[in-house]
Formats: sequence, C-alpha cells, structure tokens
Amino acid sequence: MMDFVAMRERMVREQLVGPGRGISSARVLAAMQSVPRQEFVPGEILSDAYADMALPIGKGQTISQPFVVARMTELVDPRPNDRVLEVGGGCGYQAAVLGELTGTVVSLEIVEELSRKAAQTLERLGYCNVKMLHGDGHAGWAELAPFDVIVVACAAPSVPVALVDQLAEGGRMIMPIGPRAYQELRLIKKQHGRIEESAVLPVRFVPMTGWN
Repeated sequence: MMDFVAMRERMVREQLVGPGRGISSARVLAAMQSVPRQEFVPGEILSDAYADMALPIGKGQTISQPFVVARMTELVDPRPNDRVLEVGGGCGYQAAVLGELTGTVVSLEIVEELSRKAAQTLERLGYCNVKMLHGDGHAGWAELAPFDVIVVACAAPSVPVALVDQLAEGGRMIMPIGPRAYQELRLIKKQHGRIEESAVLPVRFVPMTGWN
C-alpha cells in the first residue's frame, strides 16, 4: 500500500524547496501539498505519481513535472479573486493546483477524451471552481475574457495573439516558447497596454495541437 501523503510531502520537500529548486511561495507549496497528484495519473504508473518527471497520460500528452507546475504557478502568482485560463489542461492536475489558489479557473483541452476524463476527476475531487472545457486553446476563450492569469502548458513558436488580447490589464501569462525540441518558459505581463516578456527557464513541453 503506497503512502501518497508521505510521497507528496517528500515531493514538496525535495523537489520544490530542495537545493537548486527554490520554490518559496507558501501558498504555492500548500497547494502542491494539497492536490493528490496520484488521482491524475494512469493506474499503471501510480508508483511514479510523485516522481520528479513528466509522465504520460495517453493520447501523446503528459502531466508536467511537479517542479515545473509549481514554478509556473509561482511566477503568475494567482490571487484569490483572479480569473484564470489554462491552455492544455491535459489530465487536470495544473488546473487543480490553480483551483486551490484562486476563484475561477477555466481549463481548455483540445483532446476530447482527456478533457472529459479530467472534468470527471476534478468534479470527483470537489474542485467546483474549475471548469474543464473541450476547446482549442490557441484561440483562448473569448466569452469569459479578460483573464488575470493565463497558464499555457503546451509549446508554440510564438505567443498566440488571441491569448495576448484576452489577458487583462495587469495580467500575467506563462508559456513555453520555441521549437519542438526545446523551449524557454517565458513570463508575459500586460502593463498599461504594453507587453513585457522575460525568459525564465529552459523546458520541453509537448507542442500545441495544430502546430505546423
């Protein structure tokens, strides 16, 4: 019998606040401690649920490495009353972490089977403030814009214009940008109608669906 609580505590201690990691936000660490990552991974790899790596979730998609989830979340600093958009919802894990920190989360997943399964998992776990939708994240979700925070969990060669347009004044977006083999995680802020962009971390994400 696996002790997932102990595994999660070790993940936070060693992968997030350990040497060379430096996740310092108490709110983010509490969210990572709270979300049961094992509920979001396939049953055959439960023993790896808290491993320091991305894991396959089917349909060519992955659940991101815990450190990357925590770092992306810390960088966009979701606040209790923020409206958050996630692009590339996958299994729903990042959405759950965001749901621990803010009021409203809309997560888009283009693979319908993954979207449906993630919605069921989130509902079962009681994340009433998270809405998982089947849709093309490249276009965002204009009906609910603007968003204070946008988290993009799939890579593209550039930031989709629709997402920039749907970012609120003072909003923060995090997204992997670059070629298929490797990308830079970039933090994008909208201040006084202008976009500020900075590189944060080298990463490798699955590509945004439809990237030619």
